[in-house]
Amino acid sequence: MTGEAEWRRLNQANWDERVAVHLGPGGYDLGSLRAGRGRLRIVDSEIGPVDGLRVLHLQCHIGTDSLALAQRGATVVGLDFSPAAIAAASALADELGLSGRTRFVLSDLYSAPAALPDAAGFDCVFATWGTICWLPDIKGWARIVAHFLRPGGFLYFAEGHPLALVLDDTAMDDKGHPGFTLPYLGREPFIDTDPRDYADPSARLANATTHQWLHPLGDVVTALIETGLRLDWLREHSVVPWRMFDCLVPDDEELYRWPDKPWLPLAYSLRATRPV
Repeated sequence: MTGEAEWRRLNQANWDERVAVHLGPGGYDLGSLRAGRGRLRIVDSEIGPVDGLRVLHLQCHIGTDSLALAQRGATVVGLDFSPAAIAAASALADELGLSGRTRFVLSDLYSAPAALPDAAGFDCVFATWGTICWLPDIKGWARIVAHFLRPGGFLYFAEGHPLALVLDDTAMDDKGHPGFTLPYLGREPFIDTDPRDYADPSARLANATTHQWLHPLGDVVTALIETGLRLDWLREHSVVPWRMFDCLVPDDEELYRWPDKPWLPLAYSLRATRPV
């Protein structure tokens, strides 16, 4: 396995490069955010009111969801390991007049307690869409979540479903469906060299090599329970907010689904609470 410093360096270079892509004309649609209420697809129907809550957004990237939560009345701290992403998030906060409700902190996730001395200081920890696949230690992630939650506070988490993530378009079958490329219970890092970007299909990344991990659903839930959190609910979804596979089709809510039958769940979400 590549040394820790190397996989982290490669992953950060990839995400540093994605910032300009996601801010470009083919990247993220910032229209709803600039109109005053950024979209939180799937999340809005589940998370409940956040007005008045103090929220920690882990792996916030360029801060679009952090800012959307702030537009709903939350006070948000966003954390990410990419200097380019943190700079972009701060600039967006200034542009939108939300710098008083948001703050962005540069830190690797596992170093967050040193970068942000707010133990048990948040009503909600928030992490969504393409986050834990970049982390080798899911138990360490769960400990970070628990570290920052106040008693009675909750984690809201949404992610691509690991059952779907074992598939890939590179192993497509004769019906145009993605095929198996990863073992669900393998737990070993996989090296991806795909230069495409999930938001802008025309982009080609120079820093294409990344190291990622697939975390089975049982590992995620058990890691949270072992930190002392209580699982409130767990939901599986037949839709996902990005085109995970080429065969997926968009619906009226700009979510992507299987074109014919819901063969496998594409996403899941959960809420877990730190007991009082």
